[in-house]
Amino acid sequence: MVERAADYPRPPALVPCTRHVRVEALGRVWCDTRHSLRVLETFHPPVFYFRPEDVDLTLLEPVAGSSFCEWKGLARYFDLVAAEAGGAEERRRRAVWSYPSPTPAFAPLAGWLACYPGLMDGCWLDGEQVIPQPGGFYGGWITRDVEGPFKGDPRHPELI
Repeated sequence: MVERAADYPRPPALVPCTRHVRVEALGRVWCDTRHSLRVLETFHPPVFYFRPEDVDLTLLEPVAGSSFCEWKGLARYFDLVAAEAGGAEERRRRAVWSYPSPTPAFAPLAGWLACYPGLMDGCWLDGEQVIPQPGGFYGGWITRDVEGPFKGDPRHPELI
């Protein structure tokens, strides 16, 4: 069944998901789960959030700074960091975020983690590789079962 992002609600909905999600980053599996939460917001492809126990927390390094979402509250960010042979490190800056104390409507998200698909090696939903939502600020997952237009797409500047 195809979902239309234009039909997603505002304020957004928080929907449990049991589809198979796999995220690879820095040459490793960062997340592999069937327990996620999707945030569905008008003109956004779904954003997936994961339980801390389903991600490789050893790759996360907290960073300074935050952002504010009118619906979810204050987000904090993490770099993904992995040591390479010879002592060098590979880093994906601000690739992951979380809401430690979300608004009451989004309380189930507390401590769960989301990632920017465009900063990962790859993200898959039920084996289908995800296309990152355009426009660097957004973390939506575009698959064949969600239809745009989407915020961040330069072909639809009215949505930016």
